[in-house]
This record gives sequence, structure tokens and C-alpha cells, in this order.
Amino acid sequence: MTKALSGIFAPVTTPFVDEEVSFDRLKENMKKYASSSLSGIFALGSNGESKSLTEEEKIKILRVILEEKGENQLVMAGTGYESTRETIRFSKKVAEAGADFVSVVTPSYFKKCLTDDAMVRYYTDIADAVPIPVLVYNAPGFTGMTLTPKVVGKLAGHPNIAGMKDSSTGNMNNYIIAAGGAPFCVLAGTISTLFSALPIGATGGVVSLADAFPEPPCALYQKYVSGDMDGARELHFKLYALNSAVSGNFGVAGVKYAMELGGFHGGAPRLPLLPLQEEDKQSIRGAVEKAGLL
Repeated sequence: MTKALSGIFAPVTTPFVDEEVSFDRLKENMKKYASSSLSGIFALGSNGESKSLTEEEKIKILRVILEEKGENQLVMAGTGYESTRETIRFSKKVAEAGADFVSVVTPSYFKKCLTDDAMVRYYTDIADAVPIPVLVYNAPGFTGMTLTPKVVGKLAGHPNIAGMKDSSTGNMNNYIIAAGGAPFCVLAGTISTLFSALPIGATGGVVSLADAFPEPPCALYQKYVSGDMDGARELHFKLYALNSAVSGNFGVAGVKYAMELGGFHGGAPRLPLLPLQEEDKQSIRGAVEKAGLL
């Protein structure tokens, strides 16, 4: 495992036209991301509406992303299923397609039985079987599952587990401590926690705001690593307020509309997620204008 994870990754969305995936629009979006300051792309995640896609669609989407990404951009792809067997099978397909990392969200359906031992076994079995590095994805807002620091501490030493994306609130410090200095990269799962996560050891973030406005999150990260704390803090407060008004209030549909304001193809999500009402769009437009990005 030689590829380090740092900087800002965009969890790209899936454009639909009449409920069908628009690969042409995805290509156009990717061309813009490829010329941005993004370190990489997170494909087939929550913002990509992975749970609403067929496996055939997922592989086609991933191939477009891999073909159109920037030369030095890394690609991580969501591969989590409820069973270890299916996750390994799909992770191998993603690796064969050319992804750099697989990102595996916690299973959750049988959450009462998904003990610490079950989670350690789940991720260990996957990491032992998959030929590319594995990222643990902690997303309690979607799954209702929160990994314990004990689990993270045990996984951090595995040679094929590169790190984790943490979209929880208030757990990152404990995860970084639990990793105990292992080569285990922790990525913030939202722009709202990125600025506070960097000083305690996070190496970057996978942030939905980068789908619509890639450069401001990258600028925040660069200001921090270059020592411009005042500039990073000022940008944090602006982007925090904007993110709260977009994905915080409206989820994927809000991110997609913000993308349209940012010059990307957004569009409506796939049902059962509903499109935004006009008053919701006006609310997002107002927040983007207040942030000075329109």
C-alpha cells in the first residue's frame, strides 16, 4: 500500500435524465473536476445515490470516472453490501476496473448483532481478500451504525486498510487516538468538520460541497497546510454556513441544485428521493449568493 490519501475528494453525484443515468452529463462534469485542484474522486457513494443504482450502472459510472479523471487524481469507489461475500465480490470487480481504493460502508440491517467483533471480522476479511487498499466508511447518519474506537484501533494496523472516511459527529479525535500512529489516514466526511479535524490529524476530506464548488474546499485545505490559519478559519465559517444550507437541509437534491448554480449538471435525484420545490431552490441560491460564489 503506497498511495497516501490527502487533500479534498469530491463524492460525485449521478446525473439522471428521466430516471436514466446520463453518462454524457457525467463525462462533462468529470472534465471539470479533472481540471480542478481536487486530489481525487469518491465514486458510488451516498451522494452518487449508489443504493439506487443497479450493479451494471455502477460499473459503467465508475469506468466513466476513471476515464475522465485528472492524471494525478485518485479514485475511491463505494463497494459495501450487507454481506462480506458480496462486498468482496464487488470490490474485486471495482479493483479490476482500475479504482485505487474501495470504500466500504458499515453493514447495518442486522445492527443489533453487528458487534465490535463482527465489524473487525467484516473489514479484516475484506481487506485480506481485495487486491487494492480498503477504506472504512463510518456513516451513522445513513446506517445508524457508529464504529467504536476499539474497532478502529484493531483495523488501523491491517496492512491493506488505508484509513477511514468519518461522517459522524464528535468521534474523530477518538478514532485518531485509537489508530495509535499507524499509517491510517482519516478523512472528514463533510466540510463542516474539516477545519476542526485537520489539527488533530485528519489528512483531508470527502466533502459534498466540492461537487458544486471544488475550489473553495481545496483552498481551505491548502491554507491550513501552508500555515494560513486565519485564512483557513475565515473560509471555514463561510463554507460551514453554506454546507448547512445545502446538504444539511436538503441532502442529495440540495447538492445537485447547488451543482447547477456552480456550472455542473445536477438535476433531480432518482425516486424515491424527491426533487426540490421552488422555494427550496431559492433558499439555496440565497445561501450561495451570501457565500460570494454566484
